[in-house]
Amino acid sequence: MSNLVNIRILFAFRFFSSLIPAYVIERLFWEERGMTIQMVVYAEIIYALTIVLLEVPTGMMADRWGRKRMMVASALLGCSEFVILLFATEFWHFAVVVFLAGIGRSASSGSENALLYDTLQLQGKASSFEKQLGRLNACDLAAAILAALSGSWLAARFDLELNYWLSFGSALIALMLSMLLAEPKAAEVGEGAAAGGKMPFKRYVTESLRFFRQNPDVRLVVLSGMVTGTAMVYLYEFWQLYANRLEVPVVFFGALSTAIMLLQLPGSLLAHALAERIGRRTLLIGITAVFVIGFAYAAVSRDVAGMAAMLVVCLFSGVMEPVVSGYLHHRTGSATRATIDSFQSLGANLVSMLAGLGFGLFSARYDVFGGYGFIALLCGIFLVWLIAAGRSIAR
Repeated sequence: MSNLVNIRILFAFRFFSSLIPAYVIERLFWEERGMTIQMVVYAEIIYALTIVLLEVPTGMMADRWGRKRMMVASALLGCSEFVILLFATEFWHFAVVVFLAGIGRSASSGSENALLYDTLQLQGKASSFEKQLGRLNACDLAAAILAALSGSWLAARFDLELNYWLSFGSALIALMLSMLLAEPKAAEVGEGAAAGGKMPFKRYVTESLRFFRQNPDVRLVVLSGMVTGTAMVYLYEFWQLYANRLEVPVVFFGALSTAIMLLQLPGSLLAHALAERIGRRTLLIGITAVFVIGFAYAAVSRDVAGMAAMLVVCLFSGVMEPVVSGYLHHRTGSATRATIDSFQSLGANLVSMLAGLGFGLFSARYDVFGGYGFIALLCGIFLVWLIAAGRSIAR
């Protein structure tokens, strides 16, 4: 199979993996099956802990045994989740689902980016990684938007269970596509390379930690992604409460959800060009500054203009992942690529969990507006550090 076909399959895999109409009515379906808000919180904790515990081990498995195998495993777990949910009636059923979801998320997080980069490297097109990753993210968002719009329409006319059957069908297609992927031979053949390397598992950890220790510029760039990614997590999770406090009619929530996703498309598609023209350091500083101003304004204004400020943040947020991942992968060897990417994902989840403590504390005292004020403060502190220490970041 040619590398070009591999890229096309990867795009189709990402599309069907995100074409999940069940997500738009997930909470309603879970409530219908007896899941209270407190039970959902417990389930989210199980999901987060599973990712934290398994993120790095699954990255090491991907480097040692192959990226394709981990992606197939992730897709298979995705199908299993919907089969269980279709018949779930007890809390432990949902607990098993989120546990499997956490394993699947961990298995695919480092593997997909590593497979994409290695495939491009074999084509001699590694420099286009940011461009291709941006397009993959755009494909992801397009599928999610289509799923949200069609899923809400279907839910209004049919039983909620239909969305889950359709989601299972989409997940099944993604599984079949994952089986068609070709495992690229490591472009840099060496000890522990994906194609049959024998590096001990412990060494994957030591090599990855040494990599981050010896590259302070990479640490700073990756931390930029962690901080802004955390900010976006809390925007995704709580914008509905913000809109509710502004007395925005629920009928407009679908349009707002679509706008949040659509606004990220331009940034994902133009990230590579902006990084080359402006420079990565300037770009990261500028985007982080937008996050500080946007969240601060949303916290203080408490009006429709504040909601608009959050949408501006979404417009700039799409640039971050391709730029950060590209900077990381261009400096990573093939032998430990998935493991190092998993360390990035692990750090992002840890930062998000720690930030949740501050967000919860400020929200308890000042409602959701205070929570977003905390996010602005977090981004502001990091911005000062980025300006002071960011001279080491290569253009």
